[in-house]
Amino acid sequence: MKGEIINRVTNSKLKVIDLEDYYPEGRRILFDIKDWLLEGLVLREKDFRVFVAEHNWSQYQDCFVALHCSTDAIVPDWAYMLISIELQSYAKLSLIGSLSDLETVLYNDIISKLDLSIYNNLPVIIKGCSHKPVPSNALILLTQKLKPIAKSIMFGEACSSVPLFKKSKK
Repeated sequence: MKGEIINRVTNSKLKVIDLEDYYPEGRRILFDIKDWLLEGLVLREKDFRVFVAEHNWSQYQDCFVALHCSTDAIVPDWAYMLISIELQSYAKLSLIGSLSDLETVLYNDIISKLDLSIYNNLPVIIKGCSHKPVPSNALILLTQKLKPIAKSIMFGEACSSVPLFKKSKK
């Protein structure tokens, strides 16, 4: 048929990986312990343990929790450990850090478990635009994992990708 539009991307060997497809569902919570410190700065063990004992931990059911302190307090490691023990029965994951740190850890785990053998010796585009918080570190980790496998790696969209890597012809 004359004038028929043919999608050459669909008909090519080009493969697209969209890390947004692997986004783990669950609410993200930034848990700030400053309110459990005297004047937001001093951790008093007895008071802190009371806060931990009386807190409603069930509200974190199936959530991802990033523990941090927004003040310049010196918080001993055991305080975060104590909270994580309580969260373990409810949260999918808890860690010390920011929400960005949380996303990075989640994606590191996901990417480390991905079977990328289906991309063996094929051109691959790592999709760039996403509506969910895909961390830049995840893109780097995926790129490193693909390099020994893929024929080429690009970033962006099929219509406007940036070439990153191409295997040399031996």
